[in-house]
Formats: sequence, structure tokens, C-alpha cells
Amino acid sequence: MNLRIKSLDDILATAERKSLHRSLGAFQLTMLGVGAIIGTGIFVLTAEAAQKAGPGMMVSFVIAGFVCAVTALCYAEMASMIPVSGSAYTYSYAVLGELVAWIVGWALILEYAIAGSTVAVGWSGYMAGLLRNLHELVPFLPNVEIPMQWANGPFDGGILNVPALLISLLITWLLVLGTKESAYVNSILVSIKVVALTVFVLLALPVMHLENFHPFAPNGYVGKLGVGAAAASIFFAYVGFDAVSTAAEETKNPNRNIPIGLIGSLLICTVFYLLVAAGAIGSVGAQPLSGPQGQVLEPGSVELAAACQGLHQLVCSKEPLAFVLRELHFPNIGNLIGLAAGIALPSVILMMVFGQTRIFFVMARDGLLPPVFATIHPKYKTPHIVTICTGLFVSFFAALFPVGKLADISNSGTLFAFLVVAAGVMILRVRDPGRKRTFRTPGVWVMGPLAIFGCLFLFSQLSTYTEVLFLSWTAFGLLIYYGYGYRKSYHARDEQAAGR
Repeated sequence: MNLRIKSLDDILATAERKSLHRSLGAFQLTMLGVGAIIGTGIFVLTAEAAQKAGPGMMVSFVIAGFVCAVTALCYAEMASMIPVSGSAYTYSYAVLGELVAWIVGWALILEYAIAGSTVAVGWSGYMAGLLRNLHELVPFLPNVEIPMQWANGPFDGGILNVPALLISLLITWLLVLGTKESAYVNSILVSIKVVALTVFVLLALPVMHLENFHPFAPNGYVGKLGVGAAAASIFFAYVGFDAVSTAAEETKNPNRNIPIGLIGSLLICTVFYLLVAAGAIGSVGAQPLSGPQGQVLEPGSVELAAACQGLHQLVCSKEPLAFVLRELHFPNIGNLIGLAAGIALPSVILMMVFGQTRIFFVMARDGLLPPVFATIHPKYKTPHIVTICTGLFVSFFAALFPVGKLADISNSGTLFAFLVVAAGVMILRVRDPGRKRTFRTPGVWVMGPLAIFGCLFLFSQLSTYTEVLFLSWTAFGLLIYYGYGYRKSYHARDEQAAGR
């Protein structure tokens, strides 16, 4: 059976013939990673995790962070060997062949583009709330109320989510201008997020009460609701660290800087998440709400919304970090935390769109997508056509769909891509042991299986509808592959020219 495996040497040679400009260093990569990771997950999904796991979401953060850590070590070795754009798509092409590479690239649309839409919708909610309380923040300005029908998509009872649409289009325009400029703006936004989380930790940790951690896991540890399910949701808070690897082709000294960016950004974010979770739980409590018969209420459900009417609890908040500080009698600082989230969340959208465009760029360079997607702008040196197309895709979903559904769908694609990368590292250790590896995954025969098992476990904890949708999305992608990519890929043309 011909798997159409593209050799590492061919991949590197193709990248050199049609390469992107190298301008990013280790610090910029780390900031890109932090910018991609810290976002909607920690600022918004903390309340959902509390409803699923209660104080046990501390363990959920550890589980999700551990799965990402062992996977990051696999990513670092792959990126140091294959310092080109494309992330898991490129890696799987070199290891498992064209078909698997297409499936991975198709799944990455869920990770990057849908995640970008998710964050845009989350940002829209923060901005709508900030504008409603604008007078409290800036006394000489009046409050501004965005009509409900223009702040929500049709599935949320509105017509069009205009703020989410506008921020997605703005980010697209910025990325067309150039990678270096995008990274500079991103570094500023990352600093705002880090300062906001630091202030939260400094105010919340000193007033923790140990009794707020009991009962620790009221919904148990495994199942669609519990610590495991919360870990599957919280996993979205870590999505983005692998976006660093998609910038490999635009990185100076990638063999050194890619591993630093990957592991450094993940460590920074994990520490912040644990401190923030401990502060939120210990200061105001995080027990889930139950229904009248004692049943667990699912986050995002009509039943939970009804139970939250008139209650001031963490699990009911749409802006949990600001809520905690208001409960601790720091209302102005709570409003500033909300302002920081509103200002800084666009950096996550930026990195999601950035990652998706680079994957599409490489897929087009391989012939699996129309070649127009590989066009580079003569002035800005960016893949402007694929950036614009991706931005319109992200804007469309951000304008029409709700945040909760988008986040779960994004996680399913990410977990599949992570699993393939972990398997690929072990396969290459056997198939190509002599290739230069400036970074080697320590204990790869332990880390690799742990990453695979962790991804499978978290996928099993996602909702049933998410799992079915992922399988349906994969089937749809296969139809496109066999209808276009299978015949048009450059690898297939090379085989035909060779008479195979």
C-alpha cells in the first residue's frame, strides 16, 4: 500500500524554495505561545469547570496541563527536526503519509479557526459588558448598550454578533501586514493579560479559606460531568502552545528557539492557571449547583441558567475573575480585570488565525489545496490570500455561533492532532534514528504513550455530540481529499511522472 510519505529532506527542500521571512526569536516565540494560550479558557471557562468539578478543577488543570506538557516535548523534537510551517500536518506527512496528513490538517481547522471564532465570541461578551459599565470605569463617559440582536448570533436569540465580526476582520487585516508587526502588538497584549492575572492572584490568594475546598470533587472524577470532564473543557485553556511550531519557518535559529518557545510558554501558563484557580476557589468557593432532584446540572444548559437566577456564585458568572474580585469588595479592580480581558483577548484570536493560515499555506504548497493559497504578498511577505480567506471563515462563525459549542468542537480537533504528533515522534525514532535532533524528547518511550493515552482519555470525556460531530467533520474532509487533493497533490504528480 502506497502511503505517499513525503521524506523529511523533500519537506525541507520545498520550504527553502518557497520560504517565508525569518524574523522571530526565542522571546517573541514564547510571547506568541503565552498570547495564544492565555485567553478565553482562563478568563471565561473557569466557571464551567467549577460547575463540572467544583474545587476538583484544580486537579483538572493539572491533568490538562500534564497532557499538554508531555505532548509539548514531542512537538519540540518534531519542530527541531522539521523547522517549517505546518505543525502537526507537516509532521504527519513525513511520518504517516498524505492521507493522515490531510485528516490532521482538516482537524486543525477545528483547533485554530474554530478556536479563533470561540475567542472572538468570548471577547464580544466582555466588550458588551464593559460598555454597559463604561461610566463606572470612566466617569465622564456614558454607558453604552449594544442591542441584544447585534451582540449575539441567531443561535443565541440575536441576528448578528457584530463585535465578534469586527474584531475578527481587524485581526485579519493586521496579519496581512506582517508577522513581525503582529508579534509586536501581541507582546503588548500578553503583558496586559499577565498583569491582570497577577493582580487577581495577589488579591485572591491571601483571603483563601480551606473550607471552600470541601467537598473537593462533588461530581466524582470520571464521566461526562466530573473532574475528567472539566479537564476536557479546561484543555481549551491550553490550546495554542503548538501554534509556536507553526511559526518555525519564520523563526531565527529554529532548532534552538522553537523548543524554548513551546516549553517556556506552557510552563508560564500552567503556573498562572493553578494560582488563579486556587485563588478563585479558596476566596469565594466553587461548588456546583444541583437540580431539584439532586441531579448535576450541565454547564450551558437552560436548567443551569434557571437555577442561577438571582444567585451570586462563581458557576453562574460569565466573567468569573471579575466576579471574584467584586465579591471580595474590589469592584473597580474587578472592572479593570474585565477591561484587561477585553483588550488582551484579541491576541489569542491573532495567534489562532496565524496558525491556521500557515497550515493552509503548507497544504497549498503540497498541492492538496489550490495553489493560490500559497501566494506570498510582494510587499508584506505574508500569505495574504489564505489569511484573508481564513479571516472571513473565522468571522463568519464568530458572527453566528455561540461560544460554548465552539470551544468543545475545537478541543476535539486539537486532541487528534496531538495524538498523531506523539505517535510520529516514536515512529521516527525507529525509522530515522540517525537524523540530527537538536532537541530530543526525554524518555520518549514513556512520554509518547502517556501523551497518546492522555489525548484519548480527554477525548472520551467530551460530550457525545462533540465526538459525533468530529467524526462527521472527518468524513466530510475525506470526501474533499478524494475529490481534489488525492489527484492534485504534487506528491501524486511526482509518482505519475516516475511511472508509478
